[in-house]
Amino acid sequence: MRTESLAFLKTLVNTPSPSGYETRGQRVWLDYAGQFADETSTDAYGNAVAWLNKGGSPRLMLAAHADEIGLALHYIDKDGFLYARKLGGVDAAITKARRVIIHTKNGPIKGVVGNVAPHLTAKDESDHRAPKIHDLFIDIGVPDRNAAEKLVQIGNPITLDADFELLRNDLAIGRALDNRIGTFAVAEALRLLKGAGKKLRAEICAVSNIMEEVGLLGARQIAYSLKPDVALVVDVTHATDYPTISQTQHGDIKVGRGPTVTHGGCNHPVVVERIETVAKAKRIPLQHEAMSASSGTDTDVIFWTRGGIPSALISLPNRYMHSPVEIVSLKDLEQIPALLAGFAESLGQGEQFKVKI
Repeated sequence: MRTESLAFLKTLVNTPSPSGYETRGQRVWLDYAGQFADETSTDAYGNAVAWLNKGGSPRLMLAAHADEIGLALHYIDKDGFLYARKLGGVDAAITKARRVIIHTKNGPIKGVVGNVAPHLTAKDESDHRAPKIHDLFIDIGVPDRNAAEKLVQIGNPITLDADFELLRNDLAIGRALDNRIGTFAVAEALRLLKGAGKKLRAEICAVSNIMEEVGLLGARQIAYSLKPDVALVVDVTHATDYPTISQTQHGDIKVGRGPTVTHGGCNHPVVVERIETVAKAKRIPLQHEAMSASSGTDTDVIFWTRGGIPSALISLPNRYMHSPVEIVSLKDLEQIPALLAGFAESLGQGEQFKVKI
């Protein structure tokens, strides 16, 4: 991966952006994407857009969500221990015994999620159950509630303290690859398009949208506002190439075998066909996924906005999703911006996507 691109990805992943508190990460994204855009803009809640070839047609939205799962402080007990609620799909069991950062208006406060030593728990392991989020407490090293309230406030967001690293070969590990890889990809697509020097017919709206993890909320806002003619959504998908995963239940998706394209439901068949055509022309390997009622991504809400926006989902295989040790292939990731850029370049003047009946 290009040195500057890898540095951007690392900064983007390491900048905390829990759902509803994405401002810092959006600033990082705008500073980078803005280098390759004609202009940038944000809306009332912090959805960010970088525009290229404004006034072109059709209007193509390349969208990915900026937020990560996290916690929100909601109670402080008399001894100064903190209790939190979920922001998105947090697994309480893997949150125990982790370092965390509480984000306050005066700066970050470090803490740890307490874990009772096995010596002090019941000997009969059959009595143990997976913890609920309300069972977890955070220790910030203070003697009482009064001392805690001088440092933190109810409502402060909390993230795990786990940064981006290169594991080996082209594999990367991090806590928020879901879905900084998506916002990285749409920004990189802008870079490729800007640098290609080709005449674009389409208007490109690269979008870093908010609050996906708590209800696909930012995508609803920005898709309604932009009213694109076609939309490509980038997110992560579950890799199934490690022990205990049933491929008969969850499909055969491997890290290192390329991005995936999803078929069915919200994925417009003509848009999917174009993605496959572009991938073949650019020799980008694609893996394939089938969906049932929903994709679990922003595609689910973008496609029905304003009577229907032709949309499709492109995903990066991700091991251990919604954990601090998510693993992805940078080689897979680099292929997504190339695919997005190729799709944009393939669009004819005023082209529309409609199913043939």
